[in-house]
Amino acid sequence: MTPPRTATGTATTTATTTATTTVIGLMSGTSCDAVDAAAARISCEGTELRLTPLGMVSEPYDGELRDALAAALPPGHTTLADVCRLDTRIGQSFARLAVRADRELCAGRADLIASHGQTVFHWADGGRVHGTLQLGEPAWIAEATGLPVVSGFRTRDVAAGGQGAPLVGLIDRMLLRGHPGVPAALNVGGIANATVLTPDGTPAAFDSGPGNALLDAAARHLTAGRQDHDTDGRLAARGTVHRPLLDRLLAEPYYVLPAPKTTGRELFHSGYLRTALDAVGPLSAPDVLATLTRLTARTVADALRPFGVTEVLASGGGTRNPALMAALRQELGAAVRLRTSDALGLPSAAKEAYAFAVLGYLTLHGLPGTLPECTGAAGPRVLGSLTPGRTALRLPAPPAQPPRTLRVTPPPAAAR
Repeated sequence: MTPPRTATGTATTTATTTATTTVIGLMSGTSCDAVDAAAARISCEGTELRLTPLGMVSEPYDGELRDALAAALPPGHTTLADVCRLDTRIGQSFARLAVRADRELCAGRADLIASHGQTVFHWADGGRVHGTLQLGEPAWIAEATGLPVVSGFRTRDVAAGGQGAPLVGLIDRMLLRGHPGVPAALNVGGIANATVLTPDGTPAAFDSGPGNALLDAAARHLTAGRQDHDTDGRLAARGTVHRPLLDRLLAEPYYVLPAPKTTGRELFHSGYLRTALDAVGPLSAPDVLATLTRLTARTVADALRPFGVTEVLASGGGTRNPALMAALRQELGAAVRLRTSDALGLPSAAKEAYAFAVLGYLTLHGLPGTLPECTGAAGPRVLGSLTPGRTALRLPAPPAQPPRTLRVTPPPAAAR
């Protein structure tokens, strides 16, 4: 029998039944090309959080919106009118996908939307983050779905003195806890970020540097816009690493900053790449892509090496690039086991969206979503803001104890 539902849609429970919340996580990363939606059933049993993936849907931004967003991002210039239009149109794009995800993945029974929004500026300077801006007004999502929406996750951590990114350190710690050796979770999106769980259980999290950001910028620049990325790493696979270019790029001061640290397209953008290319003279497209692929792999491996990492569980768009994965495996060395998050039951393409679904669940239940060790904040914080749906907003009681571990459980066969 289905338990009665509160106004949030969250199932109430008896003393022996744990509440289950169906959450849709919405994510668009620093590649700024599409919106991903991942749905999950989430519940808490004692100190174990259980996540049952229900699937993922994705939609690219339409060409006009993608072009407008690209023009507004660094090193471009924009106006408040442009920001307003982008905030509205991105919010509407998220809303359309949320409606689709509820219908196709949740049979119209989702309880909560967790929207990361689209990061357009991360104000980092001198090792500190002073502010962050994500667009995609949540009111459009709440209006379209009728569901409450948690959004604005990063700002609270920044206000508490944190880096605001990477923001999945708590989720990664719960996921990695119990793994032997020194495990690390790596996400290769536009920017690459990692969480490492040291032998004593202390986590460390940081952005290692560019993931796909410079690769995508190079593909657009070198093909005069005919390609927006190096599909399957084919160009890189044909090229040879150009050592002078690689050395110049590796001299970037960001790489030697201590963790926690964060970066973005404010630094690693198309203008940054063109300046480096101008300094070394003409190169073929394959050689540039091969060099940038090696840069991503090298900076990830260099960032993980001091921790003595023994296993890397990778996710994000970069895992679909065979040339990048081969370079990463070579840079990490034979002693480090490299797998994707699929091995844990979390599809690598949707891991970040699932992580924000969990963060939304934690916020709904009044639980912190950050670890000060990972972001540098003054302490753990409940993240984000809640936009009510069509009914009165009644928050469920928090679990008696905060969860310590995250277990991914397969959906029933009938739901697959």
